Formats: sequence, structure tokens, C-alpha cells
Amino acid sequence: MNVNGYEIKPGAYLQRAYLQRAYLKGANLLGAYLQGANLNGANLQGAYLYGAKLGGANLQGANLEGANLYRDWE
Repeated sequence: MNVNGYEIKPGAYLQRAYLQRAYLKGANLLGAYLQGANLNGANLQGAYLYGAKLGGANLQGANLEGANLYRDWE
């Protein structure tokens, strides 16, 4: 899946990506690097974000209903 020119896939490097209001419903972002990404108002409903790095990401107004946000803190 491509959104705003970014390839959305497990392990994707999306640091500081502009994904404001992006439609990412059900997206598989397992272990993706999303530090500092702009996800303001994005639809992440049911997205698989297991192990994703979200430090500093803007999630204001994002729909995270049913999203898997589990992180293994080794």
C-alpha cells in the first residue's frame, strides 16, 4: 500500500513522514519506524502497530480504535 508517496508495510522507515489524515485502516505496520511522523487525524482503526516506534509522532485526532499498539520493552 502506498500513501502520500510512502510505502506502508511491516518495518517501514517512516520517520518524520507526512501522513496527516492518511487512510491507514487495517494497515500492517509491524515494527515500523514512525518517530516524529505527522499522523494528525489519520485513520489507524484496526492497524497492526505491534513494536512500532512512535516516539514524538503526532497522533492528535488519530483514530486508533482497535489498533494493536503492543510494544515489547526488552
